[in-house]
Amino acid sequence: MKAIKNEKLRKLLSVIIPFVMIPLLVTLGALIFEGSRYIIISSGIAVLTLVYFITGFERRQTGSRRMVITSVMTALCVAGRFIPFIKPVTAVTIISGMYLGKESGFFVGAISVLLSNFYFGQGPWTPFQMLGMGIIGLLSGVIDKPLKENGYILAVYGALTGLLYSLIMDIWTVLWYRGAFDLYLYGGAVLTALPHTISYAVGNVVFLWILGRPFGTKLERIKRKYGI
Repeated sequence: MKAIKNEKLRKLLSVIIPFVMIPLLVTLGALIFEGSRYIIISSGIAVLTLVYFITGFERRQTGSRRMVITSVMTALCVAGRFIPFIKPVTAVTIISGMYLGKESGFFVGAISVLLSNFYFGQGPWTPFQMLGMGIIGLLSGVIDKPLKENGYILAVYGALTGLLYSLIMDIWTVLWYRGAFDLYLYGGAVLTALPHTISYAVGNVVFLWILGRPFGTKLERIKRKYGI
């Protein structure tokens, strides 16, 4: 009976943390605190991300081993932001979700943003970046099978995630400028950011086309070797 209750709790947390609690925390941080408490909000997201990651431990039976590999992918993601002009951050996040699971994908995306921003600059935009990259990693784990089987689907997905991330960040742009969400202003922000969105989407496609199979092969080999 206790095991059943624990499983139900894990399933409940695996839904409400990434889709309810974290988005709500990001929204409240932007509207109520007006970005002035972004460190507290970002730290809260980090804690919730860790809890979400832990929800997959017992189900997968290899929590500690998966944590080590996830940490390595997070480090690679952080290092990717330091590469001039080319930043394979989204590609590494997507690959992590595909081969390590949705919890790992969310963890790599959200935590890598938080850690790298200690160098690039923390701000009220950080929670939105964490949410955007985390959701991309999570979705990659949910639809991992078609992404692994078809390179063209993976390329299209990479382009769409570039659009998704830009749309999320445009929400922050409107809230920062107006202090409240304005649909008309949001449309203008989306159009203004279109050139950057296109370049970001194309970059995702290129990186996934180059890195997807080599990284995937190595991760699958590690998973078989260590029974993950």
